[in-house]
Amino acid sequence: MAARRVGQKFVDFAAFAERVPPNQRAQFLALKSKSEAIKAKFTALPEKPKAIDWAYYRKRVPVAGLVDKFEKQYSAVNVPYPKDTATAAVEEQEKQMDKLAADFKVESEKRIAEYEKELAQWTTMIPFEDMTKEEFAETFPETLEQRKKYPHWPHYPYWE
Repeated sequence: MAARRVGQKFVDFAAFAERVPPNQRAQFLALKSKSEAIKAKFTALPEKPKAIDWAYYRKRVPVAGLVDKFEKQYSAVNVPYPKDTATAAVEEQEKQMDKLAADFKVESEKRIAEYEKELAQWTTMIPFEDMTKEEFAETFPETLEQRKKYPHWPHYPYWE
């Protein structure tokens, strides 16, 4: 089967489809159909080409030695399989991206912990409608300068 020698790696289109944004869905489907068509062509090919029946041609070709000459030249032809020059680079990029993703995950978990702590503060806070000025000052100490500048907040002086 030709797929064994050519397509040793495959694309998981189900996992790929989950990550495709909706505006690029048509491009993804075109890529998938093109990939499936190429894969179908390769799987339809036999592993080895059909053997040539040289005896048949020896009987039919009137020139003596011509078929033997072609057979010798045909057997001498060696088509080299292309060398893989990209896999090492792709694997290196994959390792780098895995490291970047792991670092991003760690940083994201830190941010999530900070946001959860902040969310807990907001959910346990007294509602604004029920707060006194002193409770507001305790809850939001970063507004101290604003309160010193405008002691009657939210009523600002008309000249400013």
